[in-house]
Amino acid sequence: MREGTFVHAVTDARFDLAAGECLALVGESGCGKSVLASALLGLLPGNADATGSAVIGGDTDLLTAGEHTLARTVRGRRVGLVPQSPAAHLTPVRTVRSHLVETLREVARVPRAELRDAVGAAAERAAFPADHLDRYPHELSGGLAQRAATALALVGDAPLLLADEPTTGLDRDLVDRTVDELRRHTGDRRALLLITHDLSAAARIADRVAVMYAGRIVEIADAPAFFGTPGPRHPYARGLLNALPERDFTPIPGMPPELSALPNGCAFAVRCSRATDLCGTLPAFRDVACHHPLAHEAAAVPSEVPGA
Repeated sequence: MREGTFVHAVTDARFDLAAGECLALVGESGCGKSVLASALLGLLPGNADATGSAVIGGDTDLLTAGEHTLARTVRGRRVGLVPQSPAAHLTPVRTVRSHLVETLREVARVPRAELRDAVGAAAERAAFPADHLDRYPHELSGGLAQRAATALALVGDAPLLLADEPTTGLDRDLVDRTVDELRRHTGDRRALLLITHDLSAAARIADRVAVMYAGRIVEIADAPAFFGTPGPRHPYARGLLNALPERDFTPIPGMPPELSALPNGCAFAVRCSRATDLCGTLPAFRDVACHHPLAHEAAAVPSEVPGA
């Protein structure tokens, strides 16, 4: 950044994702979830730098692959993306039908004679109304733009789908329909990385949950245990659930730290009632990154998960 400062948007993110599995990545706004997705697809801004490896299919490292490889063999074909701001990703001078025709032709190799029926099927798959196909992006509501982006992402039946806030602007019924369709896309052969603030949507379809805070993954847990019993072990993750209106409706005190001025130790310590001097050092990650994790005991939140 200016004056030689750095923003450590994502640090030491480590996870795996198997075919047939849905991993929900959750956390407060600004914690690094969308940056992680952008890094996997080579969509970071020019002043950003990513190190490490992100191997898909055992043969392609997404962090070191060149733009030609990403554009021609990865995006849309091996990794599909439902973007966080779909209206900004749609070409403003082209209709939704035109977007779908191009994607079906280039990614799915649909013959010209079959394109009309294929466009209708792709729209229906994402609950996009057929009578809106000839509209331009500026003529769509936020929810319709979201469904158009979802339809485009599903066209290639990619082995990995990155869905970045795919339910933004949707009512509850469409939220459930959208995440159910994303889950059906996963099946037995594909993986889904669901980035979301909607914990009910995550509880509905996720197999595992990864919680991010201040650029780091602080807990990874099986979804039934996370949303039910014994509940999250990291105090921040437990706080996220306790803040839900359906649960304790208790906000987490304080604010997350600036990613350009992270502390040397646990970034959550200043907001945590369990913090001690030991939290001035960075905790190691073993399913949970905390010096004082909550014990494996019945959670203080109800076991019933709204929306599940």
